[in-house]
Amino acid sequence: MRLMIVALLGCLLLLQAQLWTQDGGLRHMWQLRASVDAQIDENETLQTRNAALEADVDDLKSGLDALEERARSELGMIREGEVFYQVAEP
Repeated sequence: MRLMIVALLGCLLLLQAQLWTQDGGLRHMWQLRASVDAQIDENETLQTRNAALEADVDDLKSGLDALEERARSELGMIREGEVFYQVAEP
């Protein structure tokens, strides 16, 4: 009877060692969970960025104010009849 208990405990220890150390074990599962968490964070960041870009596109499609603002800031354009002054620092 004792020999059987010792054999079963040995099998249990062997199975536990495999569970903890092999590729499909708990260490691998923890690495996968960390990878999934990182991907979720990146997805949230990209979703926020996409929402901001979508709002920009909607503004540019719907009104001239956003289009004018973008032309002034990015392209340096001015309206007809306006005078452009550029101040140069010494």
